[in-house]
Amino acid sequence: MSRNLPSTVDVAIIGAGAAGLGAADALKDSGLSIIVLEARGRVGGRAHTIVPAPGIVFDLGCGWLHSADKNSFVAIADRLGFEIDRTRPPWRDQSFDAGFPATERQDFFAALDAFHERIEKAAENDVDTPAARYLEQGNRWNPMIDAISGYVNGCELDSVSVHDLDAYEDTGINWRVRRGYGALIEAYGRPCPVALNTRVWRIDHSGRSLRIETSKGTLSAAQAIVTVPTSLIANETIRFHPGLPEKVSAAAGLPLGIDDKVILALDDPDNTLPNDGNLRGATMQTKMGTFHLRPFGQPCIEGFFGGSFARELEDAGEGAFAAQAIDEIVALLGSDFRRKLKPLAESRWARDPFAQGAYSHALPGHAADRAVLAAPVDNRLFFAGEATSPNFFSTAHGARDSGERAAREVMAASQC
Repeated sequence: MSRNLPSTVDVAIIGAGAAGLGAADALKDSGLSIIVLEARGRVGGRAHTIVPAPGIVFDLGCGWLHSADKNSFVAIADRLGFEIDRTRPPWRDQSFDAGFPATERQDFFAALDAFHERIEKAAENDVDTPAARYLEQGNRWNPMIDAISGYVNGCELDSVSVHDLDAYEDTGINWRVRRGYGALIEAYGRPCPVALNTRVWRIDHSGRSLRIETSKGTLSAAQAIVTVPTSLIANETIRFHPGLPEKVSAAAGLPLGIDDKVILALDDPDNTLPNDGNLRGATMQTKMGTFHLRPFGQPCIEGFFGGSFARELEDAGEGAFAAQAIDEIVALLGSDFRRKLKPLAESRWARDPFAQGAYSHALPGHAADRAVLAAPVDNRLFFAGEATSPNFFSTAHGARDSGERAAREVMAASQC
């Protein structure tokens, strides 16, 4: 897969995540020479499957085929021979009723659904506002609704645009890839010409050809597709010359939230925990995790943390997610589980220099920045990535589809 850096190409694609690979795949029969420049030593970006222990497959990044009935990776998985698990997500369940009995769950989800109904109505207004404004004043479940926002948006509701939240398309159908979503995306990218460990510093578009400066030298290109996370554009980790202030501003309006996972090996020979169970405490606070018990029947528990609490745990250092997860699980299931759980791996996406976060959300008043970021510049610079998707942002398939869209724009411009 990994290629040497050419001196010149028709199209340079910056980033080998789902968007960059989607662009490369769409251009493979175009007659244009292409190269994908990837800073990491692997493809996939924020999709990454690991096997931290025998018999345990774990997605450090994206793990669910959201809106699976419209998800382009479903057909790709079928074509590449990846089994799809269609088991219903356990997100509204609670194993054993531990810490969150059915009556309270019913009350909580009624409050959550009512909040989303208010958001839908508020989105009809021309003026965009923070989603937190539509929490019901004094509702006991507001902290947990904010925790859900941490999982979904990577931040609390005071930083989320109502218009953006309403624009997201969720069909309610969510499946998984048995061998891992990251593994699927890696296989999808295998035929693509990728230069790994090639960090792009600067894109000079002042001359007739683009001059792309990288950690492995400079190449020229007629066109480029930029698919990096918004964080790298907003803080100008990648610089443009001449500058593109409208792109930097749009990226800043679409920051990456924080979401992280931890995987714990489970020594439970009596199988006291159900396969694909769910666990969370009715803590009445935003600082909480949610736990997927024995995903795919594997001997493990997957923990998920989002928003400012995830950032706090990242800042606390290696092992903080595991310690917090174990404490929460023990509080719900009993002290015997402390000896049954062993930390295996955890993500820290905000600390990843090539991501600096999980996925994008629009700040209040900035929902339109997705279209601004997606717009081509001079028919030579094109932009893709989950943050440029109008309805499927924050998802891998939204990223892939945006790469395909940018590739179509490249081909149309090439024919002019």
